[in-house]
Amino acid sequence: MKISVIILAAGQGSRMHSTLPKVLHTIGGRPMLEYVIRAALEAITAQSELTTVSSSVNVVTGYGAEQVQKAFNHYDVNWVIQNELLGTGHAVKQALPLCADADVILVLYGDVPLINSQTLQRLMKISAGEHLALLTTELDNATGYGRIIRNKNNEITAITEERDATEAQRQIGEINTGLMAIPGKYSQKWINTLNNENQQQEYYLTDIVVQAVADNIQVVSIHPENQTEVQGVNSRQQQAKLEREFQRMQAEHLMQRGVTLLDYKRIDIRGNLVTGRDITIDINCIFSGDVILGNNVSVGAGSVICNTHIDDGTIIEPYSVITDSKIGKNCRIGPFARIRPGTEAANFVKIGNFVETKKANIGEKTKIGHLSYVGDANIGTEVNIGAGTITCNYDGANKHETTIEDHVFIGSNTALIAPVKVGAYASTGAGSAITDNVENKQLAVARSRQQNITGWSRPEKKE
Repeated sequence: MKISVIILAAGQGSRMHSTLPKVLHTIGGRPMLEYVIRAALEAITAQSELTTVSSSVNVVTGYGAEQVQKAFNHYDVNWVIQNELLGTGHAVKQALPLCADADVILVLYGDVPLINSQTLQRLMKISAGEHLALLTTELDNATGYGRIIRNKNNEITAITEERDATEAQRQIGEINTGLMAIPGKYSQKWINTLNNENQQQEYYLTDIVVQAVADNIQVVSIHPENQTEVQGVNSRQQQAKLEREFQRMQAEHLMQRGVTLLDYKRIDIRGNLVTGRDITIDINCIFSGDVILGNNVSVGAGSVICNTHIDDGTIIEPYSVITDSKIGKNCRIGPFARIRPGTEAANFVKIGNFVETKKANIGEKTKIGHLSYVGDANIGTEVNIGAGTITCNYDGANKHETTIEDHVFIGSNTALIAPVKVGAYASTGAGSAITDNVENKQLAVARSRQQNITGWSRPEKKE
């Protein structure tokens, strides 16, 4: 069975009060449209296990089309432009030429981001290329939604938009989510004969229900397992509510995998978080991009971790920021550490409070206790870097490397003027500015000699 997916993503979203196309607004750190594309591709992949016929995903854009396409140029989808926004039926019509030989046409919406691919599979299955399949749900308050009209035999006969509904029809709780699976062989006839004889003077895709009934084609329906799947975003308020629901779902998944969340309401996941066993995450932590936490990892309150792999047994103290880095086993990071891109810390490394690293390879059992900057550096094993140490890596035009070999002791307030190398077992005196290489086991002291002046009088403030 060949499936063609049409994702409607042409709207501006005027109630968002933004120049950004609505489908590029985010839930969980990702554009809403991305979730829909991924769900569609997952559903197609699952279907392809049963058939060798290729399928396609087609996205209908309008407002900000170039911006939307640029954001998703890494996905294998077809792009269709809807120059005039004349309703959902008109939008689907623009993509129909790309769906000419489809058995099922699955219609989705770019601002309904949390749809589950399994729900889409169920919808396609009950359509089977023979029935018009609708995704409907029951609401206690259905205000604003199109109502599902059924006859006395409980068969669906129509969908009526609220603005066109009678008072009796507005009392109906079953609503149209907009998602449907259309038999490909009837799609051209039904959609090409839509009219705009309604209050909005738009071509409603929902009007094909009446046409299906007239052609004696059964209209069937399923409900999603969770109403969150079909919640759309048309305003900042709806975006905020769906964000909180999404984060709650993410927290539930983590706890089901055995993660300890000290408060499941205060965690934000804006990417992929992979966890091992016996993980503890304190409050107000943010995970973005691709993050891996090994076994027995603890993440302190207020930490922000992005695109980072943290290995077993490591403790991240509170308020640490780690980006594009790799942290080994049994390390201790923070509190208030900033680990910038390109940092790779081996096992048993300690990076303390108010330490910043960038593009630094740090060997096993090395300690950078506090108040230091280590950038563009290769640090050996069991190195001790004292407080206030700086690798002066930038000369105003280019970056230069600092190399510190094994078992080196760097005294507090040392400035290492790169490019420079400190050999194994060497030491630097506190307050030194190291401009030349230091050989193995040497002590380097580079500071002015202290002078104590007797009889000196401190200046006094004039009255």
